[in-house]
Amino acid sequence: MLLNRILVADDEESMRWVLSKALRKKGFTVDLADDGDEALKLIQDSNYDLAIFDIKMPGISGLDLLDRVRELKSEVLIVIMTAEASMKNAVEAMKRGAYDYITKPFDLDVIDAIIEKVIRAREMTSQVTLLKEELKDRYQLEKNIIGNSPPMREIYKTIGKVAPSDVTVLIQGESGTGKELVARAIHFNSRRLGKPFVALNCAAIPKELLESELFGFEKGAFTGAIERKLGKFEQANGGTIFLDEIGDMPLDLQSKILRVIQEKEITRTGGNQNIPVDLRIVAATNQNLEEKVVQKTFREDLYYRLNVVPMQLVSLRERREDIPLLIDYFLTKICNELDIPAKSLDNAAYQLLVRYNWPGNVRELENTIKRAIILSSDPLLTTADFLSLNAQKVGDRSPSEEMSLEGLVNNKLRSCFANMDKMESGDVYSMVLNQVERPLIRFVLEKTKGNQVRAAEILGINRNTLRKKIQELKIELRKD
Repeated sequence: MLLNRILVADDEESMRWVLSKALRKKGFTVDLADDGDEALKLIQDSNYDLAIFDIKMPGISGLDLLDRVRELKSEVLIVIMTAEASMKNAVEAMKRGAYDYITKPFDLDVIDAIIEKVIRAREMTSQVTLLKEELKDRYQLEKNIIGNSPPMREIYKTIGKVAPSDVTVLIQGESGTGKELVARAIHFNSRRLGKPFVALNCAAIPKELLESELFGFEKGAFTGAIERKLGKFEQANGGTIFLDEIGDMPLDLQSKILRVIQEKEITRTGGNQNIPVDLRIVAATNQNLEEKVVQKTFREDLYYRLNVVPMQLVSLRERREDIPLLIDYFLTKICNELDIPAKSLDNAAYQLLVRYNWPGNVRELENTIKRAIILSSDPLLTTADFLSLNAQKVGDRSPSEEMSLEGLVNNKLRSCFANMDKMESGDVYSMVLNQVERPLIRFVLEKTKGNQVRAAEILGINRNTLRKKIQELKIELRKD
């Protein structure tokens, strides 16, 4: 509901009583004031969706109060009441920014009609604002998901396939791989564009507060519940809700999520009314939910309800060819955001960032570049600006493997150059290359399970070239 809290200000007790009773019966929270000064104080201290003022009150008049409220909180819609049906009052009220004007005495049907009009106006305003924001976000999103690697191309294809339907999607991947960006891309390319996209990190909210955050609560449901609050499910009604880190959700709450999926309705905490909701659920986790099902810490039935279309986001170290694109993107983005002159990386710094393992994935890469940009006064960033990177996390190899590889090459070179007078011209290059090329191609073929098309893509060579190398180097292909 886009209209929740209403203020009624009138010096007539009977009018306050009638309006408050009628409005509360419809489920609205209503506050009362018997003069303009009290009404102004309530406006300053609280947030209202609608205010109904009598034009003549002790202290500040209704029209002067209207002026003050327009200055303080322009989003509050104001209806002016008057016992004097003069054109002057009506014109003056509307000129000062009143939403509507009614003459006493009036039937409650008049108030009902105004309420309906206010709700429709707020819905239209909300949808237009939301559409503008989402179109802006969609434009940004298309630039934010960076990568041309084969794993990313598969993600783009999957987004295109699942977005048009309302099928539930489970996005899995390490922290920082961009799960929320993918969820937003699914929403922005769906029929629900223009409706809310509501994200909630289940791990970031204390367990005792998570239920009321999701389902909302009724006034008086518990100590401190001074007014009704809509939960994330109701806020997302008509659109998409993104439940991030759902693997951290308590078991008792998992059963209630299952009911939302099955029955498409929710019940607020402290309430007994079933409220229908029309929304799409996209969930995400960095945990292995299948293992959690076996361990009885995640409901099996909920897992299968969520895992209708699984999407697996690979780590940044598994799509290392995208790192240069991401570096260039973040350098431009961060400098623009900070409004500082453009900065760049020297080749050594570039190579350091490309070889680093990035356990925090894209998020860590962005934060690392941002920190270097902020702390360095030089337009050219060097390896000295990235000393925070742990050397043990560089590359896909452990430190011992890194040293053994470097040691192997260096020892071979020392051996070769120790007998330079006996070496033939051009011998070093072919000798070292032959000793590196064969294990490299064998390694990639093993990782791709003998898929030569995929191996050629990873190596960045033509498939025919790969086939030729396999023959020349006498590499045995695995036979399954």
